Amino acid sequence: MAQRKSSSRRRYGAKAGKKVKRAMHEMKRGQLKSGRSGKKVTSRKQAIAIGLSEARSAGAKVPSRRKK
Repeated sequence: MAQRKSSSRRRYGAKAGKKVKRAMHEMKRGQLKSGRSGKKVTSRKQAIAIGLSEARSAGAKVPSRRKK
């Protein structure tokens, strides 16, 4: 049976990883705020989404958002 080649290309760039890492660190310390409301972020998924959004605006290599 033929073997599939695995893609060795990275999905996210190093800059994106740093932004997500910083957002997670802020969330753990209780300093990460959400949007206009300014409420503290408690969800891990929300912290990752904020980090990726900041990375996108900074021009990092991040895939575009999923379409619903």
